[in-house]
This record gives sequence, C-alpha cells and structure tokens, in this order.
Amino acid sequence: MSKALVAANLCLLVLFPVSWFAPLMRAGLLPLFGLSEISILSGLGALADDGEWALVAIVALFALVAPMLKTICLILVQLSKAPARLLPTLEVMGKLAMADVFLIAVYVTLAKGLAVGRVETAWGLWLFTACVLASLAISILTKRAMTPVSKVAHRG
Repeated sequence: MSKALVAANLCLLVLFPVSWFAPLMRAGLLPLFGLSEISILSGLGALADDGEWALVAIVALFALVAPMLKTICLILVQLSKAPARLLPTLEVMGKLAMADVFLIAVYVTLAKGLAVGRVETAWGLWLFTACVLASLAISILTKRAMTPVSKVAHRG
C-alpha cells in the first residue's frame, strides 16, 4: 500500500475533528442558534437545547461517526489489518458524510433565501468539505491500488 495514501488518511484523523470545531458559517440573526459563528458541534448543541434529538442523531451520524469510522476502517484495510472486502461499504460511508455537506449547504441557502439575517460561509465548511472529498478520493485510490492484489489472491 502506498505510504502517501496511508499518510493522507492518517491526516484525516486530525483534520476531521478540527473541522467539527471550525466555524461553518457566520450568522447575524439566526433564531435557532443565536451565535455569531456556528460549527458542527455548536450546531449539535443548539439542536439538542431545542430538543431536536432526531436531527442531532442524523447530523452526528453523518458528520462525526461515519467519517471517522470510515477513516479508521480504511487505515486498517490499508495496513492489511482488515479485509479488502470492506472497501465498498467504506465508500457508502463516505457518501453519507457527503450528505451532511449537502445538508449544511441547504441550511445556508434557506437562511439566505428567507432573509433571516446575514449568513456567510466560513472556513470550516470548506475544511469539512475538503476532508470528505479527500476521504472519498483516498478510498477510491486505495481500492484501485488493492485490486491487482486481490485478483492475484483469488487465483492462488
């Protein structure tokens, strides 16, 4: 396995948590949050304070659990500590994290469209999006790198 792919995946173990604390957007007047900067974790806290437990669970699954579990499992596959047959499942998990980026974009669009106040995207949204896209690319490249190995293993 390419050391660069493993190193890039290990970087995601640090960058994903950073993106959870980083500001996704800045809002002037947004009644749900009442914050000037909204991160994934502060958004989860605000949703929990409002009793929106289903949304808390969905966002936590998509933004926190799926990306980290996928990253950890992919590292295990890359280091031959888990079977390569997990790769298709890991790709689905990466797509779940991309769904969270989509949901955030919808919320920003709705807030701007309703003229609820001033809403600007912040660097955390770009960081989280980059992490998700990098994770998808790493899993695709890992699958390509492992395909010849698994075909040879099935023959013998």
